[in-house]
Amino acid sequence: MAAAEDSSGHWPRNVGILGLEIYFPRQYVSQEELESADGVSTGKYTIGLEQCKMGFCSDREDIQSICLTVVSTLFRRYGLSPNQVGRLEVGTETILDKSKSVKSVLMQLFAECGNHSVEGLDTTNACYGGTAAVFNSINWMESSSWDGRLAVVVAADIAVYAAGPARPTGGAGAVAMLIGPNAPLVFERGMRGTYMAHSYDFYKPNLSSEYPTVDGAKTLSCYLEALDKSYEDFCKKSKHALGEEFSLDKADFILFHSPFTKMVRKSLGRLLFNDIARFPEMLERQPELQSLVGRTLSDTVGDRTVEQLLVKSTTAMWNEKTELSTLTGRNIGNMYTASLYGCLASLLAQKPAGELKGRRLLMYSYGSGLAASMFSIQCRGAPDAAVTLDALCESLSALPKRLLSRERVTPEQYRAVMDLRQEKHHAAPYEPVTDVATLWPGTYYIESIDDMHRRVYSVHDKSGFKGEQGHVPNNLTVPNGH
Repeated sequence: MAAAEDSSGHWPRNVGILGLEIYFPRQYVSQEELESADGVSTGKYTIGLEQCKMGFCSDREDIQSICLTVVSTLFRRYGLSPNQVGRLEVGTETILDKSKSVKSVLMQLFAECGNHSVEGLDTTNACYGGTAAVFNSINWMESSSWDGRLAVVVAADIAVYAAGPARPTGGAGAVAMLIGPNAPLVFERGMRGTYMAHSYDFYKPNLSSEYPTVDGAKTLSCYLEALDKSYEDFCKKSKHALGEEFSLDKADFILFHSPFTKMVRKSLGRLLFNDIARFPEMLERQPELQSLVGRTLSDTVGDRTVEQLLVKSTTAMWNEKTELSTLTGRNIGNMYTASLYGCLASLLAQKPAGELKGRRLLMYSYGSGLAASMFSIQCRGAPDAAVTLDALCESLSALPKRLLSRERVTPEQYRAVMDLRQEKHHAAPYEPVTDVATLWPGTYYIESIDDMHRRVYSVHDKSGFKGEQGHVPNNLTVPNGH
């Protein structure tokens, strides 16, 4: 294919997301029922965290199986041949092996067609790895290394915590994205701000356990500080790209990495405060915020009075620009690297394509330790796109219904699964005991693990799965090979 280049002749035009697929476990536990079972005050999880349900994986699933599931589904839905893919990169912090990448396991999906020329590996830094993988793939496509084929990025994690106050902020899921030129969701060039620093706010030093070490107060303050800094950097760079100052009124939708929904609500208010700090005249139009006069970004991190004031002031903005994107976060929980892209899927699933065309999405990605970026995506409604925005939205339209069709388990059953996962973590040999009927049709699952830790995967009910999947009509004309 002769790649469409920009006016400078140096790179393909309109590089971005051509297709998106999301996977989450079929079982969940109610946060309201967890409150009662944990003996905490009513509303601690449902109001304090603004969470409804939490998805989780049994001993039948691991990071490799959920990645196999979401990538194979992406291929099927978009009628994509593995030969059309020249780069495959996985962003995850769920580590099974200190040497062998998840991407190498996914190469099983390419074996039959004989495509072994596929660049990319795993990228790891807490919840930021998926975004780093996306950036890497875009950079590859806009470089001399690009061979004309498409890229696939997988963001996936299984988020589990030890029993205690952090456990309700778990979750599990995977998002696979097809990256290419002439896309309906275009990453705006020159509009990307980044902030990175060293912090022990959340980390996993104990390799014998799935559970992280968390400094709860510190990780929340790091999230907000990184939000301030990455937005500041984004505004500086976007001024050069746009030729004018950026403010939130130039973003039609605002999406955040979601450790829990209340954090997203606070973050939106925080961005408003950033704009006020840059444009003090805004206070003339918002007299309810007069108490912020003289306050600075640095001295208000974690100030609950300021947070509550800003949350209240951004209620209308929340309803208009952010709330729709919180569907997966509220109902699945924190998917770590997949979280932000689950928010994107939520928006596309619920907002008609006609109301997205020509709109700008402001995206915030955060990973502890720490790494953060703010970037923007332009929704492009061109009818001649490789995959139209209408088709992309239609492919995700069943997401709300799929969330409602899951199986609820009791808190006691959930705890038993968590105990089993912890007990059998890295066990070898091991044959999982959970009934595969608890899985969605078409799900890859662990059949066995031998005494050398080699994992064998099978697919649950292939025939039933094929009947559920819709095919996305597209104009993909990428060559089968170089």
